[in-house]
Amino acid sequence: MSERFDSSAVGGKSFTAVAINCAAKAGEWIKTKLGNHTSLSTKYSAQDLVTEVDKGAETMIRNLVGTHFPHHSFLGEEGVEPGPEASTKALQSVRDAEYLWIVDPVDGTTNFVHGFPFFSVSIALAYKGEVIVGVVYDPMRDELFVAEKGKGAYVRGRRMAVSGEQTLRESLLATGFPADPNYALPLNMKGLQALVPRVRNIRSGGSAALHLAYVAAGRLTGFWEMGLNAWDLAAGVLLIKESGGTVTDVKGSPYDLGVRHIAVSNGHIHDEFLQVLQQAEAGS
Repeated sequence: MSERFDSSAVGGKSFTAVAINCAAKAGEWIKTKLGNHTSLSTKYSAQDLVTEVDKGAETMIRNLVGTHFPHHSFLGEEGVEPGPEASTKALQSVRDAEYLWIVDPVDGTTNFVHGFPFFSVSIALAYKGEVIVGVVYDPMRDELFVAEKGKGAYVRGRRMAVSGEQTLRESLLATGFPADPNYALPLNMKGLQALVPRVRNIRSGGSAALHLAYVAAGRLTGFWEMGLNAWDLAAGVLLIKESGGTVTDVKGSPYDLGVRHIAVSNGHIHDEFLQVLQQAEAGS
C-alpha cells in the first residue's frame, strides 16, 4: 500500500488481537462440540457438509467482530449460498469494502464430523482488497498461526519460515479433493496424477487453511487445490507471504481475493511446480 497505514490497529483497537480472540473463543467452543453435533446436512455436493457448529461458530465470530468494529464488512462461508457462482457473487458484493473480515468458522467440517482431528478456524482482515491480518487456529493442537502484513508470521510465538527444499523431487506437497465433482475435482486429479511420481510424497489432510499454515511453518513444501474460496485462502495466504513463500494461482498470476485455483510453495520449487500442473492441464 502506497498510503501510510497502520495495519495492526485503528482507533486504539488492535485488529490482530480481535482476530486472535475470535479464533481462540470459537475454536475452544468447536472443540467442546466434537462428537456432539446434532445436525448434519449437505450443501453443494455430498462432500460439502455443514453442521450447527459451523453456523454457531460463525455467528460467534461475527458478533465479536461487530462489537469492536461495527462498521466493518463481513464475509463468512455460512452466510453464502452453496456453489462457486454464489461464492463469486458474494465476494464481488463486498470486495470493495474498506475493511472486510473473511471467515471460515470450521475449515475441515468433514473431519470434524468424523472426529478426525484436523480442522481449523480461519480469520482474515482485508483493507481495500489486500489481506493485512491472518489467523489460523487449530483447536485440537492448540496451535495459533498469526501474521500481520509486513510484520512476519508466527506460531506458538515463534517466527515462521518456509522450508528449504530446492527441487520438486525433495518436496512434500499437499492438496485437497474439491467438493465440485464436475469441474474442480477432475482438474485436481490431473494435477495429482502428474505430481505423485515427481515428488517425495503428497498429503491430503482435509483443511486448506491448515495446509497453508503448514507451508508457512515449513512442514510442507507446497500446496495446490482447485475451486477454493476467499474464506479458505485469505488468512493462510498472508501466513505464507510473511514466512517468505510464494503464492499464485495455478497459472502463475498473482493472488487476489478472487483466486479460486491456488498454488503456494516455499518459492524455490514454484516454477517447476507450476510447470508440472500446466503440462497436466490441471489449471485449464
